[in-house]
Amino acid sequence: MENVDPSRDFVKDVKRIVIKVGTAVVTRKDGRLAVGKLGALCEQIKELNSLGYEVILVSSGAVGLGRQRLKYRKLVNSSFADLEKPQVELDGKACAAVGQSSLMAIYDSLFSQLDVTSAQLLVTDNDFRDRDFRKQLTETVKSLMALKVIPVFNENDAVSTRKAPYEDSSGIFWDNDSLSALLALELKADLLVLLSDVEGLYSGPPSDPESKLIHTYIKEKHQNEITFGDKSRVGRGGMTAKVKASVHAAEAGIPVIITSGYAAENIIKVLQGQRIGTLFHKDAHKWAPVKEVDAREMAVAARDCSRRLQALPSEERKQIMLNIADALEANEKEIRTENEADVAAAQEAGYEKSLVARLFLKPGKITSLANNMRTIANMDDPIGRVLKRTEIASLAIRSGNGLLLKGGKEAKRSNAILHKVITEAIPDTVGGKLIGLVTTRAEIPELLKLDDVIDLVIPRGSNQLVSQIKSSTKIPVLGHADGICHVYIDKSANLEMARRIVLDAKIDYPAGCNAMETLLVHKDLADKNWLNDIIVDLRTEGVTLYGGPKASSLLNIPQARSFHHEYSSLACTIEIVDDVYAAIDHINLYGSAHTDSIVAEDHEVADAFLRQVDSAAVFHNASTRFSDGARFGLGAEVGISTSRIHARGPVGVDGLLTTRWILKGSGQIVDGDKAVSYTHRDLTAT
Repeated sequence: MENVDPSRDFVKDVKRIVIKVGTAVVTRKDGRLAVGKLGALCEQIKELNSLGYEVILVSSGAVGLGRQRLKYRKLVNSSFADLEKPQVELDGKACAAVGQSSLMAIYDSLFSQLDVTSAQLLVTDNDFRDRDFRKQLTETVKSLMALKVIPVFNENDAVSTRKAPYEDSSGIFWDNDSLSALLALELKADLLVLLSDVEGLYSGPPSDPESKLIHTYIKEKHQNEITFGDKSRVGRGGMTAKVKASVHAAEAGIPVIITSGYAAENIIKVLQGQRIGTLFHKDAHKWAPVKEVDAREMAVAARDCSRRLQALPSEERKQIMLNIADALEANEKEIRTENEADVAAAQEAGYEKSLVARLFLKPGKITSLANNMRTIANMDDPIGRVLKRTEIASLAIRSGNGLLLKGGKEAKRSNAILHKVITEAIPDTVGGKLIGLVTTRAEIPELLKLDDVIDLVIPRGSNQLVSQIKSSTKIPVLGHADGICHVYIDKSANLEMARRIVLDAKIDYPAGCNAMETLLVHKDLADKNWLNDIIVDLRTEGVTLYGGPKASSLLNIPQARSFHHEYSSLACTIEIVDDVYAAIDHINLYGSAHTDSIVAEDHEVADAFLRQVDSAAVFHNASTRFSDGARFGLGAEVGISTSRIHARGPVGVDGLLTTRWILKGSGQIVDGDKAVSYTHRDLTAT
């Protein structure tokens, strides 16, 4: 599901919800009832009711609706002379009395259409001073919810004796926002949702372009930073009242979310854990370091740390890498525990087997990761290495990169523990913010706009994700969208070698992007037993086979829906081709320019394949599974690039290098290139 926020995992345990809808949501700007919005709200409550949630509704709007009706009644009963006189403001309590019955009649009508029963409960501030009243209120609501009846609360303004200013030291609640918080506490709700006419709490007035939506409210951080706009255009509250009510409820242990009552299905989305609106939670201050860092702030911090990293001597950078390797091995048990929890959750959620396979940390994987780190640490220092020295010098320098990492939500616990272990191994002289952990997809669009801070995006994930990122940013993107790898078996192949290569390319790690997805076979081998034997071998290993037009007919197997398809599982396509040139044409047409291999003893055929297949990695007599940074001696890889500029194939340390030019002179000027002769003479590299 898109936009799910790990900090909102608590919603899976929510049973009882208090929903407060404000006057600005239930009425239009002209004061008339917004029947469409009310209908959509009732439909959401109906769905929640049918899903087993206990829903309590606190609704404003009675005074506004009553005022509208009384204005109309006054107009009908007025003479022209009456209308010429100064108009006296209508009595608010009379408006409340008329509006309460009208509002409830509308709720009753809408809910009845949805086969839901509602009940009205009017309360005043003084009622809650009575212990017996509070006890009876709880019993009444309990009885109603047992019958799946929706209690609809409103302050009984028609008989309330308190006068403005409503918020005073003697009050128990002052408006429907504080009433909803009080009811959430009194009725032991699991969640309070305050529906507003804006998306949530902003850092300033929502109409100000500089204002930003605050996803998680942290009292210590935000209470002195927020500039509130005008109060509600119609009700007594406004955002100030909502924040006070939210803080009060959250401190008492009830999570609160302020979100828009205008957007469709926002309450449903809240209960799905999606990152919408503003969350108030008693533990929010504990999440602040990771969850509430602005995208730009995170990117700038990573860049600042990377510059400190660049400034360190080579041996200190090497030691950081070695410390991280040691930390990975020292914390292997904790890492495995978190990873096993992710795998179990993914299996329970019904994720595809190929995704679960990629998620699982195989035995020895942590040791392999640590050893790769040590390999990189022991490589020649790439920073400041002189590649060539002439009378104009060129200096290649790696940026000592800062990183912003975004893992899949299915691996959130694994991601968190790995991030913790690695960043704690980075010394304070560099700073743990060198590596930031992006926790939700909602942050990605903002990060992709930061082309002035972020130098490179390396997407690892689905075709859809990679393609979407490539089309939505000006930042250079390094990576591949598909891993459609081919193995071509020529008629000159050593058939036992071919058998081993095909089985390894498909079975060693089917979920890998370098696994074989299409097997191409020379037509002369179609009539030989080898093709039948390899089919039996593949099926024995659990591989599901599909065929192209020729192979499906000849071998009696289902036809593949497309040649351009990445299975990422125990499945592959087989097709018969006339010769090596037909294989080359097929690969260049349907492949993804990732990795392709030929098995052949005829070297002229093999050379033609190696020259003409336009892929990042092209192999002769070897499994496609060798297309990997560690296996290529790069220490590790950040991805496999199928682009045709800069880094291509598995990308290791050198693939992240860029160059800058250092020129040392003695006062030279260009002056229109007058009397200048450029020699570009090579000098000895030092």
